[in-house]
Amino acid sequence: MFGFRGVHGSANLGRDRVTDRGSRALGVAAVPELTRRGFVAVAGASGLGLLLATPTARAVDRALRETTRRTVNPAGTTLEAVAVPVTRGPRYTRLTEGPGWPLVVRADLVAATSGRDERRTALASFVQFTDMHITDSECPARFEYLHPFVGSAHRPQETLGPVSAASLVRRVNAVANGPFTGRPFDFMMTTGDNTDNHEHIELSWFLGILNGGTITPTSGDPRRYEGVQDSGSAHYWNPGTRLDDDYTAKGFPRLPGLLDAAIGRFDSPGLDIPWYCTFGNHDNTPVGTLPANIPGIEYWYTGGHKIIGKDESTSRKLADAMRKPGATVPATELFGNSGLIREVTPDERRAPYSTAEFVRAHLDPANTGAGPVGHGFTDGNADGRDVYYTFRIAEGVTGISLDTTTLGGFADGSIGLGQFLWVERTLRAGSSAYYDVWGSKVTQDVSDELFILFSHHTSDSMGNPLPDSRHPLEPRLNGETFVGLLNRFPNVLAWVNGHQHLNKITPHPGSTPARGFWEINTASHIDFPQQARVIEVADNADGTLSLFTTLVEAEGPYAADYDDTTPPALASLYRELSYNDLHADRTREGAGPDRNTELLLVDPLA
Repeated sequence: MFGFRGVHGSANLGRDRVTDRGSRALGVAAVPELTRRGFVAVAGASGLGLLLATPTARAVDRALRETTRRTVNPAGTTLEAVAVPVTRGPRYTRLTEGPGWPLVVRADLVAATSGRDERRTALASFVQFTDMHITDSECPARFEYLHPFVGSAHRPQETLGPVSAASLVRRVNAVANGPFTGRPFDFMMTTGDNTDNHEHIELSWFLGILNGGTITPTSGDPRRYEGVQDSGSAHYWNPGTRLDDDYTAKGFPRLPGLLDAAIGRFDSPGLDIPWYCTFGNHDNTPVGTLPANIPGIEYWYTGGHKIIGKDESTSRKLADAMRKPGATVPATELFGNSGLIREVTPDERRAPYSTAEFVRAHLDPANTGAGPVGHGFTDGNADGRDVYYTFRIAEGVTGISLDTTTLGGFADGSIGLGQFLWVERTLRAGSSAYYDVWGSKVTQDVSDELFILFSHHTSDSMGNPLPDSRHPLEPRLNGETFVGLLNRFPNVLAWVNGHQHLNKITPHPGSTPARGFWEINTASHIDFPQQARVIEVADNADGTLSLFTTLVEAEGPYAADYDDTTPPALASLYRELSYNDLHADRTREGAGPDRNTELLLVDPLA
């Protein structure tokens, strides 16, 4: 077996094809069109171990049909049911259970063949969480008052985020297996923006939710909520008070006691499966937008004065500056100096963490949960400089977790040259054949590995040129350049990411069908539709692979009694409020080809 160790993590890469060379090593005869992956699957299914009597192609095909045929199990996924509005239009609406979304087969990269459902063998099955935005909604270092110009600055549902995230954990624990292959989930990967404002207290809630524990999602005075939603300002929905505001005009309900319930203690069961973590811009910089390490900014986080309103002219100027690369965004103007101020209880737990502190929190044995220790990060990442790594997904399949953030600021990302070259070395080390930058094919005597990459940013949101203070002289490369790199390696199957809060699946064809891969972008868990994604990798035993992408919603009823303040009811309200948010974007659900899909691609090892 080929042994591989990456610079920032490790994985044992290895799968020999059953060629003449490979079959002699195993002591079995070569089988036409049969990979070692398929051979091991047959052996495992029949319980006979690896060294079997010489099989014929027909016997192998029959064994695959008999042992891997499975009935699709849609339970708990959007194949079965999905949240839909009771009424459509501009007014507030409750949600109800709608029909599930069907499977859409996508043959953009390679044609589908008949009979593959009966031949299929599962290679891996995992879950993606993304953009959970676990939010300390009472922190002074926020600028909710900009929400008319920057919709993500404030969401009426955000106080309910932590308790609702625990309902997503419950859903994944209940589903447990891939609906198309039946393979138990190997792991969960969260692809960034795990916290909203990179605060220590948000990080502790995030870790507690995924690992299991009791969480009290409030800061400052533990006895009362101190954010914008009980301020009496008509700039926001105040659920306990009827005001002359845009939310009330839309039909938002009056819900006295909601904020007390939102900050109440709850229990998370924690994931039953191992989980891994990838960085997002909200995990690395203030509100995911400002440059990191602004001198003195921690005092705005932990202090006792919260700006809840400014005049429209100032707000518009600040919003424009935050969206314009190269513009100066004065932190003192954002968080203080003038405007409508609310006094809040100071809290040192709101202090922003550094990248190194984020990694070390994951490495703390107290935060291991279902494992692994570090959740992908190793001691080599503990200084916070290079926080990318490789990890074992399943036999013959390796994951690569990237860091596409820059501490220079602004929401979009890019990739540093050093990390780019590390990815290239990693892919080369696990590829018997790849293409160099001039398009020439290179072969080498190593075992092939399949690769799936994970990042926060998407290919079309990686245009941020700002330097990263961790590597200040290093050039930053964009998404198009990175796609070009991945297209050189036929054994790259997929690039899984978030950031856009959108369900979108994009094929990236190469110069030959074998060089194509899929980019899988998934909606957030804070903005509607609030979904996670199950991804299954299957060998169709016909020279193709299938990636199944199935969306899931958090556990909880589609509508609950407004007097019900149990965690399932609060999770239900979280989803309902997100649908009705003034800034909600209905297109985030994506179209059918972006939701529950079978994505076909050439099997590079066939």
